[in-house]
Amino acid sequence: MSGKRILITGAAGFLGSHLCDRFIKEGFHVIAMDNLITGDLRNIEHLFKLENFEFYHHDVSKFVHVSGELDYILHFASPASPIDYLKIPIQTLKVGSLGIHNLLGLAKEKNARILIASTSEVYGDPNVNPQPEEYWGNVNPVGPRGVYDEAKRFQEAMTMAYHTFHEVETRIVRIFNTYGPRMRLNDGRVLPAFIGQAIRGEDLTVFGDGSQTRSFCYVDDLIEGIYRLLFSDYVYPVNIGNPDEITIKEFGEEIIKLTGTKQKLITKPLPVDDPKQRRPDITKARELLGWEPKVSRAEGLKITYEYFKSLPVEVIEKIEHKDFTSYNK
Repeated sequence: MSGKRILITGAAGFLGSHLCDRFIKEGFHVIAMDNLITGDLRNIEHLFKLENFEFYHHDVSKFVHVSGELDYILHFASPASPIDYLKIPIQTLKVGSLGIHNLLGLAKEKNARILIASTSEVYGDPNVNPQPEEYWGNVNPVGPRGVYDEAKRFQEAMTMAYHTFHEVETRIVRIFNTYGPRMRLNDGRVLPAFIGQAIRGEDLTVFGDGSQTRSFCYVDDLIEGIYRLLFSDYVYPVNIGNPDEITIKEFGEEIIKLTGTKQKLITKPLPVDDPKQRRPDITKARELLGWEPKVSRAEGLKITYEYFKSLPVEVIEKIEHKDFTSYNK
């Protein structure tokens, strides 16, 4: 694959930055793009000195131009945490509609293969557990989470339309809860929220009674699954995640044990439309890609905790990272 050119949107984010690392390692010329609403240049600054890496500060909701040939596109630009997409709902919808339209048009123009990042949130608050790709979901389109859930569902529909109507080579990954270094503390997702509270000496907040479940996949495993899917021949959605399910209450107890803190779990009301269960059926990933997660939760959590402990004090103590006021248009 040496010399191939790939565009990665959302490149300064958690997953985007790890994808940049992987494709640089594989010998690609990486064109990274991010508007830095939720991304952080510190995640990719180690790549700036490389000849086969370039960065563009750009919002993919506006027209996207890339000079020269382009072989692949990975569309990972989108707010992905509840705190973000509840603060910038219109921007979230725009990147999932205008953004995907622009990038699919670019893929068509360049005759490039495009893989889009969808999410387990397309299943909403599921009535089926684990969730197979054939499950259509249980989503509230006008609830607070609808801006993210429906943006991703539309993204999948638009991607399939470009595949069937324009014969664009497309791939769709449905990502389940993923964790690892470069996550943002206090972004509203359960793992960084718990670890951030533990490091700051705060009690860990559980929403509801803690019986709701999640399944956590370590980032290196996810990136491997995405890599394999990109080079597969399968055009329909594929779940990539870890089927090892755990309740939020049990997970909070694991974090307390990991961090050696004295805090306790405290409860707050469950947010509207918060999914009660989240566990991937990865039969397709196993059969089509020969993929399954390798990193245990204990091993992955240890690495992630060490990363968060290494952050500057001001980052750990800072609750809000971004001013979104200028983006909500």
